[in-house]
Amino acid sequence: MSFVLCLLCILLVPFAAAGLTLMHQGLGRSRSAAHTMVSTLCVLAVTSLAFVIVGFSLAGVNGGATHLIGHGSTAWDWAGAEPLFARGVRFDGSTGGLLLCFQMFAAGLAAIIPLSTGSDRWRLAPACASTGLLAAITFPLFAHWVWNGGWLSHLGLNFGLGAGFLDAGGSGTIQVIGGFTALSIAWILGPRRGKFHEDGMAAAIPGHNIVLVLFGCLLALVGWIALNSAAAMLFYGAGIVLVPKILLNTVLAASASCLATVLTTRLRYGKPDASLIANGWVAGLVAGSAGCVFLSPAAAIATGAVAGAGVMYLVELLELKLHIDDPGGAISVHAGAGLWGLLAAGFFSSISSLPRSGQIMAQIVGIAALLGFMLPLIHGLNLLINRFATQRVDADGDRQGMDVRELGAGAYPEFVVHGDEFLPR
Repeated sequence: MSFVLCLLCILLVPFAAAGLTLMHQGLGRSRSAAHTMVSTLCVLAVTSLAFVIVGFSLAGVNGGATHLIGHGSTAWDWAGAEPLFARGVRFDGSTGGLLLCFQMFAAGLAAIIPLSTGSDRWRLAPACASTGLLAAITFPLFAHWVWNGGWLSHLGLNFGLGAGFLDAGGSGTIQVIGGFTALSIAWILGPRRGKFHEDGMAAAIPGHNIVLVLFGCLLALVGWIALNSAAAMLFYGAGIVLVPKILLNTVLAASASCLATVLTTRLRYGKPDASLIANGWVAGLVAGSAGCVFLSPAAAIATGAVAGAGVMYLVELLELKLHIDDPGGAISVHAGAGLWGLLAAGFFSSISSLPRSGQIMAQIVGIAALLGFMLPLIHGLNLLINRFATQRVDADGDRQGMDVRELGAGAYPEFVVHGDEFLPR
């Protein structure tokens, strides 16, 4: 029964990808809508191939072959050493096939996050190259550390830090890795044409279809419940009886975050902002994932509320102070809320008989690994791609839109939209 339920949850995970995809294309310009959808399909295709061929070898399985640093009791398990092309997986009713399928979908979810940040200016070929490195190196490496018996998961056993680094639903493994990739892409691409005035003031470039954005939020909820449930069963031994708790905590975190964003945007702008509310909804899903099986309902509400209240300020900080152009708010939603979710799992986790201070420290160590190692690695790999294949579209593509420049036709050929031509150049 557990096998069947876990398989069903894995089959529903693509709804999270579908929801994010609708949000990404709806928050971008209409002249790049088809390119966003095509990029998503290509990114998912590259992810599945790269992860199965190479990535699963590095991600490994708990108790499988590994690469070690050090000797004896001081050795650190830093990467898996499974055969390439997933040749070691047995499809015989054991968990090996489930692990492969789940992590393939999880890598795909992480890979589509940067598409939101690169909207309107990220070329298809470099996006696929960046995705290949994410699925083959960065995602599986951190997934091994956290989910498959790596050194972060053993912080409790080796150093007495709680139960080790906790990330039940992938707030760090999926969301922060994807969010940091989005940050790297934003640095490399620079802002969209007309986004910032010469004096540094930001111009508003609203998304072209907020209805699709909000519908994407509902699809994402289905996928996130499945994502959290499958991950908790596969990596933390959660039984069927805990699935209702995971479902409840996932919904509560998203709900609290959504309402917190409604309140903060109303207080700050006089009226609720639809696009920020959508981002607040997803920020709650992101933040609540890390502790979805460990938190009480009250803690899930608190985790979501902080994420929802903070997302607006993170968006403003990145845009107005740091001049980072992130059309869909992916950096704030996935990296920012994901880091908060990891910390909240340490503060609020209900693992009995373990000192809370040790668990908080384990979460801090994991966050330090993300900031100190994974972010530089991700940015270095994307800079390497940029040396051989310029990631940003040329000036004509900036003016025409990605649909015409890279696909040869627009998503809405019956409409002619020139509103953004009046923006400063």
